[in-house]
Amino acid sequence: MRLTVFGGTGPTGRLLIDQALAEGHEVVAYARSPEKLPVREGLTAVRGELDDAGAVTGAVAGSAVVLSLLGPSTKKADAPPLIAGYRNIVAAMREHRVDRLVAMGTPSITDSADGKDARVRLMVAGIRTFQPVAYDTIVTIGRIVRESGLKWTIVRFPLLTNGPRTPSINVRTVGERGGLRLSRANAAAYFLQQAGDSAQVGRAPFITDK
Repeated sequence: MRLTVFGGTGPTGRLLIDQALAEGHEVVAYARSPEKLPVREGLTAVRGELDDAGAVTGAVAGSAVVLSLLGPSTKKADAPPLIAGYRNIVAAMREHRVDRLVAMGTPSITDSADGKDARVRLMVAGIRTFQPVAYDTIVTIGRIVRESGLKWTIVRFPLLTNGPRTPSINVRTVGERGGLRLSRANAAAYFLQQAGDSAQVGRAPFITDK
């Protein structure tokens, strides 16, 4: 299928694109610096800013699924364009009737299914205290996605590593047993899986290696 990827020039995004192309998907990667992506068959790299609604709309048109690995920055100046970008993505998807959105999140985006986990609570509290811009941005993104009316899934990541892809991934809610690390290769694999899987529509799974 044709996939539009936002955040594809980051480490996890590049792995996602690699895996998608290997599976035979057509990928449109929207990026500020598309030259970071090597030229390959099946990949169309589109240059644009997130607050350029017209360019975002053009990148979304004709795709079956939008996968966004856009994550918050600690820089205050980066927050408005990122939030505007998510609003533009949602508007473009509505306009072109692309209803499947898979978005990256963190445990700072809470879920009604979550239980108690002291480790996660401390991690979120630390981000809220020492990186308030990032915290406020990711919470706002979660709200935009949830209120989009689309078939959304927010995939919440813990601490990302450069570890290998493993045969299985622990898909859970906060409070259930598991670790706090996730390899980027596993993150990319799970993200791509969601493109053709509706089991997590309207949910915010927390995924870890173990």
